[in-house]
Amino acid sequence: MPDPARVTIRRRVEWAQTDAAGHHHWTAVLHWAEQAETVLHERLGIADRTFGREPRAHVSVDFTERLWFRDAVDVTIAVTRVGRTSARYALTVTRDGTPAAAGELVTVHVDPATGRPQEWPEDLRAALTGGGEQVSGE
Repeated sequence: MPDPARVTIRRRVEWAQTDAAGHHHWTAVLHWAEQAETVLHERLGIADRTFGREPRAHVSVDFTERLWFRDAVDVTIAVTRVGRTSARYALTVTRDGTPAAAGELVTVHVDPATGRPQEWPEDLRAALTGGGEQVSGE
């Protein structure tokens, strides 16, 4: 891909995102990933055609640092591959440039009426594979 779509957003660890150990709960990373994906698709102008049509087929995350209440984190999501019906995204979460989590999301483009996989329309494929760096505006 010449210039895959990607975006970085900034978030803060909120109290409700911490666990009994005092650091972030692992699910917070998945929430931030979806927030970044939302911003990416909105900036690409494709959100109205992708929301509700990209269920997750696979998610994996490695955690390397604990994040504490009110820590500011940068969440980056980037398209790494677009297949016939699927899309693969890389996810990273950093605090002050130090990696805290890294992973991958795989989604499948589906027909909303049937829920069955459907080929990506060429304009959506072009946005994801060539959309480049998007400004989060947040």
